[in-house]
Order: sequence, then C-alpha cells, then structure tokens
Amino acid sequence: MQGISGGILETRPYIRARYGLVETLLKVKTYAAVEAAHGHVTDILRLCRSDNMGVRDVLPALDLRLGNDQQCYDFCKWWATTGQEGDYDWGNMENPYLNVKDADILEPPLENMLDAYDLGHSVAITLLKIRLLLDVRALQNSSTIGTKVPQEILDSLRGQLVSSVVAGKKSIMDSIDRVPLIQNLERQVQDLYMGVKKANKYFWPALLDPGKHIRAQPEAFSHGGREQMQVVLKNSIDAWTESPGALEVIKELVKKNPEPEVFIC
Repeated sequence: MQGISGGILETRPYIRARYGLVETLLKVKTYAAVEAAHGHVTDILRLCRSDNMGVRDVLPALDLRLGNDQQCYDFCKWWATTGQEGDYDWGNMENPYLNVKDADILEPPLENMLDAYDLGHSVAITLLKIRLLLDVRALQNSSTIGTKVPQEILDSLRGQLVSSVVAGKKSIMDSIDRVPLIQNLERQVQDLYMGVKKANKYFWPALLDPGKHIRAQPEAFSHGGREQMQVVLKNSIDAWTESPGALEVIKELVKKNPEPEVFIC
C-alpha cells in the first residue's frame, strides 16, 4: 500500500486506530515502546502525507527520545520549508517528501520555527538546541582537565559527554575555544524560547509545573490557547524530562525574562 488519503472518509478509521496504538505504546516508558511508536507514526505519515490529523506533531519528540537529533532537525526543517509551500501537491506521490537530510543542525532557526506556528516542532527544536548547548558546554568544561590526563583518555571521556550528532562533528570535538559557539547557541535558545512564549504563553509555565494538564485530553484547540498547550505538553514532556539539564535551562530563561504570572488552571 503506497499511500492513502486521510481526507477520504473510508480511510480515517484505519488511521485513527493506528494512532490509538501509538498512544497506547507511549504509556509504556521503555525504549522499545518509543521505537515502536516512532515506526507507526512514520508509517502513518507515509500513508497520509498531508497529515490532516496532525500526527507529525508527535514525531520530533520521539526522535529526541531515541537520540535521533539529526533526524528530528531534518524532519522539522522539511515541514518548515517545503511543507509550508502553498502549491505543494500532497496527492502526487512522486513529489519529494521528507527529503531534507543532514541539514546544518547548528544553523540559526528558520523564521517559521521562531514564529512557532507549528508549536510542537518549535518546542522540539528548542529542546534540541538546548541539548546541543549543554553538550558544547560540557566539552568546554572538559578542557580544564585536558592537561592532567592522557589525550586518549580525554578523547574517550569527551565522546561519552555528548550526543552522537556532536561527537560526529570534528570541528567541535577538536576545537580549543568553543565559547563563540556556546554564545551562538545561547542566542538561538533565547530566540526560540521567546518565539514559543509569544505563540503560546501557557506552555513554558505548564512545562515546569504540568499538574493536571498532562492528563487533559482536549478534542480540539486554537493556536495560543490552553488546549494547544495541553496537546503539545503531552507529546513532548517525556523528551524534556529525559534530557538532563534541559528543564534547568528553561527555569533560568524564565527568571531572565520575567512577566506577570500566567494562570493556567
């Protein structure tokens, strides 16, 4: 089965049932369950490219939970570029689809990502950039012990400090001074944080204090509303809690960018 259309009423029950399986799998907090859910979501998108059910909002967080940071960025970049083209023919299976590969993960966020119209993707890119930032900071801190241990031990240690996407970038791993890169990533994280905050004022407070919102099951939402926050929070919170240090970065950004308290109950 090459592809079906989610716009055809007869196919919707199948897609909904398949997505129901994804939701059930994600209640199981294991790598295997996340991997299986990722496979189902990927296949749903293959069958229904136009994704009128919004299944694509789930995939970036799953990629991050599986350590597929590069795939996460490539996926979000495709949707922020080709996926936004008004004349893209979703029904033409010959058209390029999700064909962004090995995009520059260190590049400044695209305008569509900063606008956070696709809130779930912008939240995922924010987390991805925070993970990069924490990795590069860890590498820079490791330089302080560089003269005290043999180089081969230091190289092994550094390889364990960072994700595979950073470990694979020789220019970062071999750099002596990573401060400019750290400052660049800090600016990117700040910009993304503000973009998400502007798009939905409820999200960051809810991420730090989920409360009952993590159990909410809104049937629909409007952009910028509490219900949108609840959907994105449910899709992404595990990726955040499984990323050491990420929530602490958000707490610091909240302190640096104070505003009147947002009541989200």
